[in-house]
Amino acid sequence: MAKSIRSKWKRKCRAVKRVRYGAKELARLKKTLGIDENNTDVDMSSIQKVAKVVSKNDIRDSVIDTSNSMDVDNKRIFNPKTMRDQHGAYPVWMNKRRIRKSKKVEKRRKPKRNVNVTV
Repeated sequence: MAKSIRSKWKRKCRAVKRVRYGAKELARLKKTLGIDENNTDVDMSSIQKVAKVVSKNDIRDSVIDTSNSMDVDNKRIFNPKTMRDQHGAYPVWMNKRRIRKSKKVEKRRKPKRNVNVTV
């Protein structure tokens, strides 16, 4: 962005608005949660009817447990010659034109069957 007088003025005004609206938003959030300036302890009994309240230690333990039991055996293995995986599917990033070209090349590469029938 250019450093004209107008853009500097606009930037300054936006900074002032950010400070003013930030204070208003914080006050509205505290009012919604029922937090007073003097009282830091919050009563969650009314919120528990609507949502499940969980401590941060429980969340951290559940995240650690799920990350250890992650399976990585489901990885697709692509054949570089045919560009297909073990299930016969082409990769997601491959477009239709390239798939048709690959099929045409595979067809040429495949040996022709001898169809001579003797009677």
